[in-house]
Amino acid sequence: MPALSLPSPFFASSNIIDIFERCDTVDKIIVIGLGVFSLVAWTIMLGKHFELKRLRLLNHSFESHLRDRQTLLDLPESFRNKRSIPYADLFTDAIEAYWRAAAITKEQGRENSRARLEHAENAIQRAIARQTLRYESSMIFLASIVSGAPFIGLLGTVWGVMEAFSSVATQQTAGIQALAPGVSGAMLATIAGLVVAIPSVFGYNLLLGNTRTMITELENYASSLADRLELESK
Repeated sequence: MPALSLPSPFFASSNIIDIFERCDTVDKIIVIGLGVFSLVAWTIMLGKHFELKRLRLLNHSFESHLRDRQTLLDLPESFRNKRSIPYADLFTDAIEAYWRAAAITKEQGRENSRARLEHAENAIQRAIARQTLRYESSMIFLASIVSGAPFIGLLGTVWGVMEAFSSVATQQTAGIQALAPGVSGAMLATIAGLVVAIPSVFGYNLLLGNTRTMITELENYASSLADRLELESK
């Protein structure tokens, strides 16, 4: 029985560049698009990781400075000029709302510490919502890449297989030379989709966990800030 031998073009297609060159236009567009998505995903993941790390260090540093102060209501203006720090943004909004309410109640001829505290707490809640959006920025786009990349790769797979069978249909014999280009292009699209999705899903889950942790820390800090303001206003 003669040994089964495969045509040399089949082995030549084992190189990824050769496989890409054998793909049709649609599969090439899909693979290039997935490559762009991969670059964007890595840019978002690395940028977001270092951004969250930097903000966390700044938050802890600002909180430690506040902890060393005996009073919050009479701190110098320098503490309110650091809005790029999430904790400082909450502090600034709370103090400004507190004194704004104090000025209004004084003009009305009445002193109401409860009203001042309510204004400060409302300002804190608004600042929490604003900083939460800041923490979660770009996460939706990254989640879209995570969920969409496999389906885009699947589209390339189906298209490549369809092209392979179409080329067979136009020939009298179904040889591997007719099937190889379409099938190899289909597999390349599948691999590209997985290469984009797998790292992205791990990076997204890691960033999501860090974001949730920082939001919880932000809420705890806000609660502590409100408590100190309440004690000092009495």
